[in-house]
Amino acid sequence: MNFDAVTFSVFLALLLLVTVMGFVASRWRRAADGDRLDEWALGGRTFGPLITWVLLGGDLYSAYTLIAIPAALFSMGAFGFYAIPNAVVLYALGFLFLPKLVSLAHKNGYVTLTDFVSDRFRSKPLSLAITITGLLATMPYLALQLVGLEVVLGAMGIGGSAAGNWFMRDLPLLLAFGVLAAYTYSSGLRAPALIAFVKDALVYIVVIAAVIYIPIRLGGFDSIFDAASKALADKPTTPKTGDPAVAVDPTVYMTLALGSGMAFFLYPHAITGVFASRGARTVRRNMSLLPLYTVLLGLVALLGIMALAAGITPRDGNPQYAVPQLLSEMFPSWLTGVAFAAIAMSALVPAAIMAIAAGNLVSRNIYRTYSRRPVTARSETLVSKVVSVLVKAGALAFVLTLDANAAVNFQLLGGIWILQTLPTVLLGLFTKRFASTYALMTGLLVGVAYGTWAAYGVESPTGGPFGGSTATPFFLSSPLYIAISALVLNSVIVTAGSLLARMFRAPEQPAPTEQMAPVGEPAGRSTG
Repeated sequence: MNFDAVTFSVFLALLLLVTVMGFVASRWRRAADGDRLDEWALGGRTFGPLITWVLLGGDLYSAYTLIAIPAALFSMGAFGFYAIPNAVVLYALGFLFLPKLVSLAHKNGYVTLTDFVSDRFRSKPLSLAITITGLLATMPYLALQLVGLEVVLGAMGIGGSAAGNWFMRDLPLLLAFGVLAAYTYSSGLRAPALIAFVKDALVYIVVIAAVIYIPIRLGGFDSIFDAASKALADKPTTPKTGDPAVAVDPTVYMTLALGSGMAFFLYPHAITGVFASRGARTVRRNMSLLPLYTVLLGLVALLGIMALAAGITPRDGNPQYAVPQLLSEMFPSWLTGVAFAAIAMSALVPAAIMAIAAGNLVSRNIYRTYSRRPVTARSETLVSKVVSVLVKAGALAFVLTLDANAAVNFQLLGGIWILQTLPTVLLGLFTKRFASTYALMTGLLVGVAYGTWAAYGVESPTGGPFGGSTATPFFLSSPLYIAISALVLNSVIVTAGSLLARMFRAPEQPAPTEQMAPVGEPAGRSTG
């Protein structure tokens, strides 16, 4: 795409605004003790309903969501709408278990989900497995936010293939990374929480403008759906079956919606946003009100249909460019700048939260737990800050050195992996006697191993491995979302193993009898 000075000027002005906000956020709701991890990483656990609402919304609806969901509709038609029932599932599940989890977090000083697992089951191997799974699932998710930012920059003709050498090609992304790392290190969770207000407002403005203005230019929704249907009918057929490439088995649609919904609040960055809330009542209200974002998501998905109707030909054949190119062609230059800034902010907000969450896992559940010397609150917080920068650097290196499809494939694996922690979390919340730590550990490892093996066997269009997230499991004849079939196997092992443990009178795991050391106090190897 050609460079547009007006678009870039508006984009840059808005990005500079939120950059200033990111640094100023350290003075917003100033921490009582900046050395405490829960002050830097959780905003002091003081976020009320409104702040929690925009923070979780910023976490849920990232740049990649705004780009990938319409891209799915652009490529596969109505299948892309799986994100709508997916959102319904995640809010219902969140309403069920998050209030109780947050109450325990406030009472016992939990900063991460591993803290809860460690306190409930008192098993270091299980806690370490939960920590590593969370880290592995978060890293590619963080990389995808940078992919989304890279797409926006490329759509404006900045960097990418338009540049003459590697330094100029990657310079815009390097600068964005540097700014993100700096204000996250300085302000912690307060930075993305404050920026989320601007991000949400701009996203709503852009999406509402798009669903009003673009249909007017394209002749109304009747014309849009008619043109999109014809465009989808012209999609190529699959080589093996001769069926349309957009045809998808209904069980894939249902299990993908179900599995994605069940997985979201297990991600470390989602738990970070939830633990920052004021308490269970705040979370319960948010689970009731967050479905309003689902309406926005449905409108965002429609942009993929509009891109089909408008005859958009994505740059380099990459459907992720469909929406940026649609907005660029349909909007005036200044509004395109606003739209691109909104998408960029939708990358920066969740990327900051993900980096903080990864830092918390390392500092709280590896450094604090396995340190041979007492760990002070200051050193624990410093480790989390440093790790938050390092994981962003790792994600940036991933994006700059590997194909974007690799990030997508690894994120699909991350979803498969993180869902395998569900039995541990739910059993830890709702039962004290049934679950066996040995069974939970075995189920988690088998689920992760099977999910990875099944995903490896899915061929990509080029014939390579990890070409998708759906496959036919060994116990059924219809394809499913791999995370669901792995979870079924995981749950069977946990149930059978726990029953056998009780039958043979294996020692039961003790229920929590004492609080974890408060975040601000030194801790040795026995805490965490």
